[in-house]
Amino acid sequence: MNTFDILQILIEETGLQKNQVAQTVTLLEEGATVPFIARYRKEATGELDEVQIRQLQERLTYFKELDERRQTVLKSIEEQGKLTVELKNKIVTCRQKTELEDIYLPYKPKRRTKATIAKERGLEPLAEQLLQATGVDEGIETLAIPFINPDNEVIDAAAALQGAGHILAERFADGAEVRAMVRELTWQQGLFCSQPARGKAGTVSKFEMYYDFSEPLRQIPSHRMLAMRRGEKEEVLRLTVEAPEEEILARLARLLIPEENRDPGWLRLVIEDAYNRLLAPSIEVDLRLQAKKLADEEAIRVFAENLRHLLLAAPAGSSRVLGIDPGLRTGSKLAVVDQTGQFLEHVTIYPHTGRGQVDPARQQLLRLLDSYQVEMVAIGNGTAGREMEQFVRQSLKEVGKKLPVVMVSEAGASVYSASDIAREEFPDLDLTVRGAISIARRLQDPLAELVKVDPKSIGVGQYQHDVSQTALKKTLGEVVESCVNYVGVDLNTASWALLSFVSGIGESVAKSIVNYRDENGVFLQRKQLLKVPRFGNKAFEQAAGFLRIRAAEQPLDNTAVHPERYKLVEKMAADVGTDLKQLINNSSLLDAIKLQRYVADDVGLPTLRDIISELKKPGRDPRETFVSTSFRDDVMVPEDLTEGMNLNGVVTNVAAFGAFVDIGVHQDGLVHVSQLADRFVKDPNDVVKVGQQVQVRVLEVDLQRKRIGLTMRSKEAAEQSNNNKKLQSPVAKGQKVKPQKDKDNSQGSLAAALQKSGFKVKKG
Repeated sequence: MNTFDILQILIEETGLQKNQVAQTVTLLEEGATVPFIARYRKEATGELDEVQIRQLQERLTYFKELDERRQTVLKSIEEQGKLTVELKNKIVTCRQKTELEDIYLPYKPKRRTKATIAKERGLEPLAEQLLQATGVDEGIETLAIPFINPDNEVIDAAAALQGAGHILAERFADGAEVRAMVRELTWQQGLFCSQPARGKAGTVSKFEMYYDFSEPLRQIPSHRMLAMRRGEKEEVLRLTVEAPEEEILARLARLLIPEENRDPGWLRLVIEDAYNRLLAPSIEVDLRLQAKKLADEEAIRVFAENLRHLLLAAPAGSSRVLGIDPGLRTGSKLAVVDQTGQFLEHVTIYPHTGRGQVDPARQQLLRLLDSYQVEMVAIGNGTAGREMEQFVRQSLKEVGKKLPVVMVSEAGASVYSASDIAREEFPDLDLTVRGAISIARRLQDPLAELVKVDPKSIGVGQYQHDVSQTALKKTLGEVVESCVNYVGVDLNTASWALLSFVSGIGESVAKSIVNYRDENGVFLQRKQLLKVPRFGNKAFEQAAGFLRIRAAEQPLDNTAVHPERYKLVEKMAADVGTDLKQLINNSSLLDAIKLQRYVADDVGLPTLRDIISELKKPGRDPRETFVSTSFRDDVMVPEDLTEGMNLNGVVTNVAAFGAFVDIGVHQDGLVHVSQLADRFVKDPNDVVKVGQQVQVRVLEVDLQRKRIGLTMRSKEAAEQSNNNKKLQSPVAKGQKVKPQKDKDNSQGSLAAALQKSGFKVKKG
């Protein structure tokens, strides 16, 4: 398949224009990054967004891999001397890897099988005769008699028929058309079944609901598939695919038995053997992998969506912050950072270990606040977080100070504290002090700090250890790259970890930039980047527009305007009779510019509109404005909760079955998907996102199982729903009640929802 063929297929798949696909593919193959193409090559792509460009990139990679495999298959079959014109055409025109492997299967080198042994015994001609079985009046045994050869272990007619049957069974099972039909029928009508593994029946486990469970294979939700696979991995469950065997065998008979065959009964037995012994196990493996792949994709999509919202959480901005990593027995670590996140001082206090420690702890706290003119306090939401919040607020109240006190998620902070990046930044500090610094910086700029942590450790995923780690790493890396370039990066304050995600910059170049900055001082203009070792023209083209220099000599260096358009902007300024500094942030002058005058071969209206938009709000942060969340002072632990209580909360994780919400009691509550809104909700991401502030009402509290059920539905809707249920209840109508399986989006209990999902939430 040549490049033109791939382009044509991409055009057909996406429905995009030929020029859009061709030019986007060219840019990708030239090494341009997705954020760069989406932002600065809109004319070439026809204004495709990042999602569309990534889809093109993925499909382009898929077809290139398919083409490489195709060449290998063609070469292998040709070397066997079996490559016919018809077969070659089938191979060249197929568009699916599965289809290609099905075509190749009969020609693929195999270990010795029952069929190959039968062929070695000279039974292949008998197999051909039996397939046709024309003109046989005495029965098929008469065809087998000439092939009896005791010296070759064919001792009688039955042995000859058996060997011939093995040859035909393998031929049937290897047929591409047969495999495609069985695969599709099993996928459409098959059931995914779960039973307890041997010796596990009746045992207590978190997988009990799957001890007698089945669901249509193609409809099973991602979280249930991954939960059952985990149960199988832990040797608690035994999973199988139940196919519509009767219909499959009937179709196979119609497809494989020639009309002229006078004795199809024997062939039906061969087909049954081919299906049960060869086809069914192979197809089950294929479809289990397919179902796993789909489940992985959905779980990774949810993880990626949660990660995006977490990374793009509103920053508190450039403020002096006191970060607190709270603790009980080991004390609480306090660390102060300045407006740029630079570490200033740390202390350890013990306000929760006895009355004698409270006053010294308060004095240390107030000293740090006064000495460094702290503007905000960030407290980790782990162990003793709420107790520390109360202590800080009371201390501030006693001296008449008013400072924002914010609870900050510390998920992944311990991972960062022990990481190579943390050791590089603070080689002489204890792990817990590094954690306090990270908490303070997370308040200032969540994105800049969270990029230092492996996304899998941030705690916003579902079954992240059960999905394909390669696919997960790739997708989460793309999300981080997308977010970093969407926001932009301050070239003079960014860590190498943050810089490494900028378009065109990898880890080694990012470290070179930081080293150059340390040795030569801050960057005064973007073009100084070309002096950085290993930072060439291509890297500059890809990266420059996403890097910001505040108070730069060239005012456009603090905007998203690409350096390749500086001359164009200078001409715009001259045309309206002003200079760059006067033009920037001057809406009246910018609105007076007639963009059509500047359209050229290499720049069109999309880019020109972006330039004007950026000049109106230069260096703006596209993230939302920071607003802190306050929890109720009288609710500190789950025991303080009562049904019907209204609370403020922050969404910490979104899964397929609902959302987890931090309500300030050290244990997240679950808002089941059925409780997210007064309307039907299919995807929780349509209603909530990670980091969102919400108002919830307590539905139930199970202290023994440490589960908290919450709702975001209005009381009126909940009452109406309950009334409707009573009216529709078979009991209310005097009918007998039959036990039914719980549906995924039912108004089920919290325990059922959690048990069904197999989902676990860990704080801290």
